[in-house]
Amino acid sequence: MCTIFVMATPHNSVKNIFCPTALHNRKALVGGASKGLGQAISHALAAAGASVHGLARDKETLAAAMEALPGSGHCATAIDFDHSEALTGLVSENDHYDIFIHNTGGPAAGPLLEADPDDLDAAFRRHVRSAHLLMQQVVPGMRDRGFGRIVLVVSTSVITPIRGLGVSNTIRNAIANWARTLAVELASDGITVNCVLPGFTDTDRLTSLISGRANRQNCSTKEVRDAMIASVPAGRLGNPGELAALTTFLCSEAAGYINGTVIPVDGGRVVAG
Repeated sequence: MCTIFVMATPHNSVKNIFCPTALHNRKALVGGASKGLGQAISHALAAAGASVHGLARDKETLAAAMEALPGSGHCATAIDFDHSEALTGLVSENDHYDIFIHNTGGPAAGPLLEADPDDLDAAFRRHVRSAHLLMQQVVPGMRDRGFGRIVLVVSTSVITPIRGLGVSNTIRNAIANWARTLAVELASDGITVNCVLPGFTDTDRLTSLISGRANRQNCSTKEVRDAMIASVPAGRLGNPGELAALTTFLCSEAAGYINGTVIPVDGGRVVAG
């Protein structure tokens, strides 16, 4: 068994040093793989030896992201998780995946009280329904081989709701409980199901949320960003590579006894209250 080492620099990039054969011959299906957390996870999995099938909406951006991955055997499919019909039949009977990373864009910000019921329906389709459709396609192959790793990128709102993200808070808990239920059902098949919970991580999504909050509060984006950082005991935003490192470990054989968990990667913000 190969050990995975991670070396992080506190304020800049994160350098992941993986044994190059830790996920050798493993095939991963990764959502939102064109940028942000999905791109970082794809890169970390590939660095550990996996072949990656990336999914995202933007065909050109996704193709470039897959071409930049280390290793070989990677491929891309431009697809929108909002359209369930496109996900049906994505995995053929002759194909298989050892790893499924569910990661997709979060719902629009705003108070729950003001949310249109259709926004809740749309969020359910994008997160829960898409995960369910893809899970049902990858699990049979995982069961046949007695190995499977399903990791869902969710949010720390599973533990503590985030103000101003009403629909997101609601749907994130739905997907987390979906995952925990599935973890129990699939454990005897050698399949684990876990959730990673990114805190304030330096991605395009966070930049968008900061901009929206600044507009609503009539203040500068710097003020909003500084306030976010002040709420994190680590005193900084997260780097996508840090969450990717945890995700890659959860996909390894070494993590076979870790199942049904929700793990924050947030610099201690949740425990600090």
